[in-house]
Amino acid sequence: MSGHSKWATTKHKKAALDAKRGKLFAKLIKNIEVAARTGGPDADGNPTLYDAIQKARKSSVPIENIERARKRGGGLEAGGADWQTIMYEGYAPGGVAVLIECLTDNRNRAASEVRVAMTRNGGSMADPGSVAYMFNRKGVVIVPKGGGLGEDDVLTAVLDAGAEEVNDLGESFEVVSEAGDLVPVRKALQEAGIDYDSAESSFLPTLSVPLDEDGARKVFRLIDALEDSDDVQNVYANFDVSDDVLAKLD
Repeated sequence: MSGHSKWATTKHKKAALDAKRGKLFAKLIKNIEVAARTGGPDADGNPTLYDAIQKARKSSVPIENIERARKRGGGLEAGGADWQTIMYEGYAPGGVAVLIECLTDNRNRAASEVRVAMTRNGGSMADPGSVAYMFNRKGVVIVPKGGGLGEDDVLTAVLDAGAEEVNDLGESFEVVSEAGDLVPVRKALQEAGIDYDSAESSFLPTLSVPLDEDGARKVFRLIDALEDSDDVQNVYANFDVSDDVLAKLD
């Protein structure tokens, strides 16, 4: 039975991975469609679209899917949905603040799915503005390590472009800037010949809540439940988990 058990486990993991990948692809495609609708279908003249396309390509979204989304959003092809951005606020277990960014064509469905995911996983909804003040909108570029690239190399490349800090995340570097400096920072990296995985606006917490193993497990479970919704585009939370706790969870 050991061979059968190994096969079943592998199959289960692969199915879960494929499901996650499918959801990720759908969310990246939405980003492209919205960016093209907002700023036009020409990626060279629309930095938000350019970055959305780059992120999709880095995540292995097929080129034909990317192109169809760009054309739908830009009105060059029929079938684009009326996507609306909605932000919900709440608390995860342990008093962790959560911002839930939805991109949906059905506000009622999005609200219902967010509320169900929160209440079933120990979270609670909060009034607008009661959580958002704990986060700042920032530009975030993720740079993979490799080829002897060091933190000083990244910092030198982006310092004059408006970068505020470079953080070592272990397998990559995080370059943080004001949201308005995101494009200059990304271009500075390109001009320096430094590859990057993603460049996008994000919400970063101004203060963090440290979590132990049990608390981290509860918060991660809630975030997984939220991200499982097709309407939820991004989840931002102000928790801090140490490497030791992460190792235990792995």
